[in-house]
Amino acid sequence: MKILVTGASGFVGSSLVPRLCDDGHTVVAAFRREPDVALNGVRHVVVGELGSETQWREALHGVDVVVHTAARVHVMDECADDPELLYNRANVEGTEALARQASDAGVRRFVFLSSIKVNGEQTLPGQKFSSRDIPDPRDMYARSKLSAEQALIGVGQASPMEYVIIRPVLVYGPGVRANFAALIKWVAKGLPLPLAGIKNRRSLIALDNLVDVIVRCCEHPAAANQTFLVSDGVDLSTSELLRAVGVALGRPARLFQVPEFALRGLAAIAGQSTRVARLLDSLQVDLTEVQTRLDWQPPVSCAQQLRSTVAATRHSRV
Repeated sequence: MKILVTGASGFVGSSLVPRLCDDGHTVVAAFRREPDVALNGVRHVVVGELGSETQWREALHGVDVVVHTAARVHVMDECADDPELLYNRANVEGTEALARQASDAGVRRFVFLSSIKVNGEQTLPGQKFSSRDIPDPRDMYARSKLSAEQALIGVGQASPMEYVIIRPVLVYGPGVRANFAALIKWVAKGLPLPLAGIKNRRSLIALDNLVDVIVRCCEHPAAANQTFLVSDGVDLSTSELLRAVGVALGRPARLFQVPEFALRGLAAIAGQSTRVARLLDSLQVDLTEVQTRLDWQPPVSCAQQLRSTVAATRHSRV
């Protein structure tokens, strides 16, 4: 197949492109600006910023499947004057424009990388998010992803083009940044962390597992017009995750116990409630749909991906 990958230089796209090439597909890689390094055997196109006016004609020529990973990503400390406008322009208008042009170009399937934040920010004990839940986006990024999903579905329903929506949980792997990279640095430095008593459950997905399920969604007939929630299939508490990072680093995580209510209270005083909630709340997803419909199982274990993530983080000094 000939597959267009948007966001080819991003965290997910940069791993997806070589995997598709290894699988024998012809890949067109789309970038916002000229890439620093050429990709062997991969044709690239520069499309500029995402929006309603972005032109995809050259990139879409002869393409069978589009995998749309490019987006304006979630930012914890947003400082733009009108961030909602920027999210909508890139994530909603940009996705709809690409979908319409893909449909017009005869693309067979459009695979869209959305976010679990469309479902919500947390799950209750013993409950898991599923694709059948009523969406509950809580911030501008999540609302833009939901609107993008709805725009894509609208285009798909009005044309022969199939769509597939993937809502991953937190993705980790070589090159990960932000909060997950911070966790690795905390454990690597031997910092004492007051998280020994946290009993939450968090679903995560290894980068290699996400790439694998994206490839399956490009190919599998039963993926057509479906929404899938994806994870590693093994949910960890924050304390378990930190200890697993310690094992990958070859040094123990230094954890001590502070009551959860005290951690939340201190976070509120410091204006860090949202950030700390990510360490304390649960967020689990139900894999039944993707496992049964696509006969998919995560090929990489959490321990394997943590080892490669830690090795890459040490090498890059992130």
